[in-house]
Amino acid sequence: MVTYKCFNCKKEVPENIRGRRVRCPFCDSKIFQKMKPEVSQFVKAR
Repeated sequence: MVTYKCFNCKKEVPENIRGRRVRCPFCDSKIFQKMKPEVSQFVKAR
């Protein structure tokens, strides 16, 4: 699952609000950061 964080106030944007609005519900900013997942996957070398 992809999470987004507001660039201005650094808060995570709830997923149910992201579909309806393109603005942060906390500060009304339009700029979001796409956060990378924290889980890293290891691939076995051949």
